[in-house]
Amino acid sequence: MDWTKKRDGTKDQLRNLNKAIPDAARAFGALGKAVKDGGTLEFKQKEFVALGIAVVTHCEACIVLHMEALVRVGATREEVGDVLAMAIQMGGGPAMMYAAGAMEAYDQLIAEKEAKEG
Repeated sequence: MDWTKKRDGTKDQLRNLNKAIPDAARAFGALGKAVKDGGTLEFKQKEFVALGIAVVTHCEACIVLHMEALVRVGATREEVGDVLAMAIQMGGGPAMMYAAGAMEAYDQLIAEKEAKEG
């Protein structure tokens, strides 16, 4: 799968949905901001939790968006691997298949980031 295309397509879909339901979109955005800005866990840790949930619930769009955030904040391949291993432990065989895709997403997004930086 081309995860950069998946990310871009997902963002286009969300922009379209946000135009159709602006009040609900703003409310959901406010919830996301409150959850990510508050509490005791750091943003990166919260994104790792979200990635694990995305893998276990089989949400490819969620995987790519949370992986993009993790790449942006400097998550390492080893950290991502630990999170994916935990997701597999919690979600079994189907989670393993989505974890494999998530690792592929990481590799593609990190390559994209490195190409832009250098």
